[in-house]
Amino acid sequence: MSANEKRILNGFEYAKDVYAEKGVDVEKAMEAASKFAVSMHCWQGDDVIGLEADAGGTSGGIQTTGNYPGRARTGDELRQDFLKAISMIPGKKKLNLHASYAELHGKKIDRDQYTAEQFSDWMAFAKENKLALDFNPTYFGHPAVADGFSLASANEKNRRFWIEHGKRCREIGEAFGKMQGEPCVINFWMPDGYKDTPADTDSPRARLVAALDEIFEATKNISRQHVLDAVESKLFGIGVESYTVGSGELMLGYAISRGKLLTLDTGHFHPTEQVSDKLSAVLQFLPQVLLHISRPVRWDSDHVVIWDNETARIFNEIVANHYEGRVLCALDYFDASINRVAAWVMGVRNAQKMILSAYLAPNEKLRALEYAGDFTSRLAGQEEAKNMPFGPVWDMYCLKQNVPVGDAWLTEVKQYEKDVLSKR
Repeated sequence: MSANEKRILNGFEYAKDVYAEKGVDVEKAMEAASKFAVSMHCWQGDDVIGLEADAGGTSGGIQTTGNYPGRARTGDELRQDFLKAISMIPGKKKLNLHASYAELHGKKIDRDQYTAEQFSDWMAFAKENKLALDFNPTYFGHPAVADGFSLASANEKNRRFWIEHGKRCREIGEAFGKMQGEPCVINFWMPDGYKDTPADTDSPRARLVAALDEIFEATKNISRQHVLDAVESKLFGIGVESYTVGSGELMLGYAISRGKLLTLDTGHFHPTEQVSDKLSAVLQFLPQVLLHISRPVRWDSDHVVIWDNETARIFNEIVANHYEGRVLCALDYFDASINRVAAWVMGVRNAQKMILSAYLAPNEKLRALEYAGDFTSRLAGQEEAKNMPFGPVWDMYCLKQNVPVGDAWLTEVKQYEKDVLSKR
């Protein structure tokens, strides 16, 4: 055993005793955290550009800033970077794809004709590395959404194109689900909206509802065993500041009435709204929800996830309420101003830290105090929990998961940048 490992073990034994005094079994907490799946977004690695030969890049209120060297330009480069990132991240991981990451290999195929064949390289990669895949239709970055509308478009030709795209994506998701033996989660988000106040707020929403209905009805034979569908709302985006067709109310109503998952993106609400408070509310009416964890800075700016109070509260809500089987978790951010692999590693490790911290919280003890009406002790307990020796437990967790401890991962990323990224 190295000197560093001895130091970690000594700190861990101390921390384990402190947590045990509060009724927390550290070993069980680490085991539970290791099973909590986080779906990692492929688009952090290439600035949401995608792999289509004629890709239009980001649009629909999405903007990636920065031009750090080393962006992945091909599917192989993106997969290489992803593998490097997950080698430094503990816990259970999935890979989240957008339809714009289809690999056409020189063929002229548009999004309304995609099949699983255009994702065969991703499927082989997932199978080889024992990863499950999630999926997203890409309703942006394409000429057919140039007017700012996809499924809600008044242009019949464009709307039909996007409806067909949705059908194809569900079929692709079914292929993923069958291959991996667990459901592929498909998230439907559309950027449709207006920059200024519209004269007709009703018709676009009616078209969107009808289009989604047609997609799901046409592919109704796809089993929930293979595909779980989610619908995502947004407050606004760049260029659609005044009116978003898929508002929070519309998507909540659709999810409840159609038996779909509701996607709660932490950047898609007003800055004063708390997604952590929404979980126990919407789960009174929905069997499951999907989370997109991001970090908004004044708006949906999709900064790298950090350990902040609201995100920690989200994970604590999941664990304290035993929602693990009902809340599916994905990350959704993209930063091109820093090393992209480092952005992946930092964001996902921070999410994993908050997950482990949630399992280490004395939730049952705090609830007992609350039920007894001892709110003084409840508040004191909540505050004292912040001073618990989490760091040594995290270090041991990383050691057991065979990933770098502390900031040792940064040395690996810097070397990878020198050996690989700087040569692109």
